[in-house]
Amino acid sequence: MSRPLWQRVAVPVVAILVVVVVAAAVLGVGLARRAFPQTSGEIAVPGLSGEVEVVRDALGVAHIYADTPEDLFRAQGFVAAQDRFFQMDLRRHIVSGRLSELVGEGGVEADRVIRTMGWRRVAEQELPLLSPDARSYLQAYSAGVNAYIERQGGPSSMGLEYVVLAQSAPGYQVEPWDAVDSLTWLKAMAWDLRGNYTDELARGRLVGSVPLTQLSTLYPDYPHDEHPPILGGDEWTAPDAEPGADGTSRGGTRGPVTMPPDGSAPDPADVARLGEPGPPAPPSGSLAENWLAGPGADEALAGVETALGSIPELLGRGEGIGSNSWVVSGEHTETGLPLLANDPHLRGTQPGVWLQAGLHCRQLSEQCPFDVTGFTFAGFPGVIIGHNTSIAWGMTNLDPDVTDFYLEDVRGDTVRRDGAYVPMEVRTETIQVAGGDDVEITVRETVHGPIMSDVVEALDDLGTNAPEGGVQTSNDYEVSLAWTALEPSPTAEAVFSLNAATGWEDFREGARQFAVPSQNLIYADTEGNIGYQAPGLIPVRRSATHGTPPGFYPAPGWDSAYDWTGWVDPNDLPWTLNPDDGMIVTANQAVVRGGRPFLTTEFDKGYRSTRILELLQSHLDEGPLTTATMQQIQLDDRNTFAERLIPYLLAVDLENDFYTEAQDLLASWDRSAPAEGEQSAAAAYYHAVYDRLLEMVFDDELPPGLGATGSSRSMLLLDELLGDADSPWWDDRRTPGVIESRDEVVRTAMVDARHDLTRRVAKDPERWVWGDLHQIRLEHQVLAGEDVPGLVSSIFNLPAQPVAGSTAMVNATSWDASLEDFDVTSSPSMRMVVDLADLDASTWVNQTGSSGHPFHPNWDDQQAAWIAGETYPWPSTREAVLEAGEQTLTLVPDGGAGR
Repeated sequence: MSRPLWQRVAVPVVAILVVVVVAAAVLGVGLARRAFPQTSGEIAVPGLSGEVEVVRDALGVAHIYADTPEDLFRAQGFVAAQDRFFQMDLRRHIVSGRLSELVGEGGVEADRVIRTMGWRRVAEQELPLLSPDARSYLQAYSAGVNAYIERQGGPSSMGLEYVVLAQSAPGYQVEPWDAVDSLTWLKAMAWDLRGNYTDELARGRLVGSVPLTQLSTLYPDYPHDEHPPILGGDEWTAPDAEPGADGTSRGGTRGPVTMPPDGSAPDPADVARLGEPGPPAPPSGSLAENWLAGPGADEALAGVETALGSIPELLGRGEGIGSNSWVVSGEHTETGLPLLANDPHLRGTQPGVWLQAGLHCRQLSEQCPFDVTGFTFAGFPGVIIGHNTSIAWGMTNLDPDVTDFYLEDVRGDTVRRDGAYVPMEVRTETIQVAGGDDVEITVRETVHGPIMSDVVEALDDLGTNAPEGGVQTSNDYEVSLAWTALEPSPTAEAVFSLNAATGWEDFREGARQFAVPSQNLIYADTEGNIGYQAPGLIPVRRSATHGTPPGFYPAPGWDSAYDWTGWVDPNDLPWTLNPDDGMIVTANQAVVRGGRPFLTTEFDKGYRSTRILELLQSHLDEGPLTTATMQQIQLDDRNTFAERLIPYLLAVDLENDFYTEAQDLLASWDRSAPAEGEQSAAAAYYHAVYDRLLEMVFDDELPPGLGATGSSRSMLLLDELLGDADSPWWDDRRTPGVIESRDEVVRTAMVDARHDLTRRVAKDPERWVWGDLHQIRLEHQVLAGEDVPGLVSSIFNLPAQPVAGSTAMVNATSWDASLEDFDVTSSPSMRMVVDLADLDASTWVNQTGSSGHPFHPNWDDQQAAWIAGETYPWPSTREAVLEAGEQTLTLVPDGGAGR
């Protein structure tokens, strides 16, 4: 599998640092220990108003006790920096477009793209939108991080990585942390969870190269009847879409966002508050003949896709990025109160995405309302997913369409708008490069957003001047990006609101502030209520291409009819409280049946969510649900799509025993995907056949980089094609003059898979093991990859490990069929189950460990449990925390103590 660019950025640096790293290895743990956190005794922290306790358990999880919110978040910043400062520093360099300052020339490409989008510039505009309390919490957190920076004194005392990178960034000094550093991290979170931008670019590129009738089949409708949406018709009904009393739409206008948005969409005739597009006035002619298929469009879109692919993955991206969460009411549980489960599927790294923590006001009050534990992001205050003393919440990616690309007709620094060329906003950015010369870039922005094609160093002049609508224009297009995260919003406010919420109404109010990324939020409380809320900033716009939903294809930027005109009213986003069936399952599937409000057409196709519903009902047939039941469901690795494909594989007449002995494995396969054991050989063969089948059916007609990934959409596509033996997709275009049938393709895929596994593993199918093919690699964010010296890799990366599960399973250890192997590309980044009857009976596990320091005992101590599907007790009350505690550090006001 080819490595993401962000794992290659430091390779040139590492190649010249072998001697340095050898010296570091000789010094061994002694050198690494300089950055280990002090976890007992006392430390003076400037700005504290009173003493703060930091109680750590055997896993290194810190529970912080303070008397004021400011002391609480100041201490959280200090402790997070103790555990993960290099991760925090690396993240802020990436999200601010300053990676080159840390790793040298390898970071320039990513910096160019992020500076063009201006993530930090937007975050700077967001800070004034927050309440005074939220700003004070962010500032307190920053002060805690800075207290750590000042105490440590130099980079080499903050992380072993700085020792390795010292040659590429000589004299590097850590800058103070500020509130905008924390806010900018939310842009990276939103970017990796942003929705359908990849598919929109792909569709734009495919126009003209794949027949339209065939292209449309690549994006099948969601199968509502087979895979139920999150909310049924009896649980939520879309409000009426009539305009407001003054005749205007109730959607918000563009501009800095406050939640709920005020103002009216400017075109009530075309835009309803539910985001339903008015009847489009499409460009003349068929899609293949209109502006989208004009000269320059495909090349511009391909260049933008390349540029955007250079952005480092901080949470991960792709069709495997999702999550499972579900909540069941007390009528179904052994305790009589709800159970809530969550396991977000993200890209695995070392250290991991999440940092577990507890934040406790010693005395709960209106002035100090926090008593919350859960999963945090190092670099951002508060708890992102978890529970307090009254409520619990989980998240999965709602995945609405919040990015649109516009083809722009550009002349110099002007762009065509409604028949005239108007100036763009232009600014210059200077990228400082460690060990190299500064790089200067020019950023141009249209009304839609930044021109992303500017960050492609060279695009051939492929267009020629041609008349269009009577105006002489160039069809060598540029491409701009409209994205909700580039609209300043108060999403940070939502974190603090959710952390302090004591009931459903508080929770919903906090959810209204959750602008980007849009998440499915599930809810449970100690009073027995369960609920669901879809929040987020969802753009209102009309389709630019007849017969397709908004945002399905890139739009013509020169026609203002296709601009975003407002936001879906937050009051009209789906929600439910205490549904009659007593359960809510969200696994990235469709939210509701129908298109009101319009969210996207790119939902996960529902294999995981349907399986979870089936498992919940199956367990209920045997008795009440428990935390153990929830944990068991999280580990389910049954491939439900295999039920559809296996009959076709078993019906194929193969030539001889060499092939049939592999085929025979499928006859007794239970459709599971264990890493080892009796069923593992069949799992390996099935996935090899499936991989080859996708390549034969789709990749012969799709451009490089746009191959089938094996996701739930691939499964739904193949499901439909299996019932259509005459579909043109079965024919292999690489064999002109020969028209392949469905059965021939299926047979060839099985034969090829047999040969492939014989080469990769063994001739004897009984020796095939799914875990030998399907492994997870938890690697450092810059010091990883095949070009990194083995000594460096052994220090900063965990060895590959076999894991159970696969794509579109509940245990979603996804892989990408368009790549060369079956290595895991995303997986459950943590697992948690909250018991609302006894919060201390809740369970959790992280993917790696609490510490970001190699050689530290808590660096990888949770990985084995995570792989085995085990969890740990989750203490949250003071009594349980103290019982589990092994070390206590006291943070005191400056002047109260020394080291």
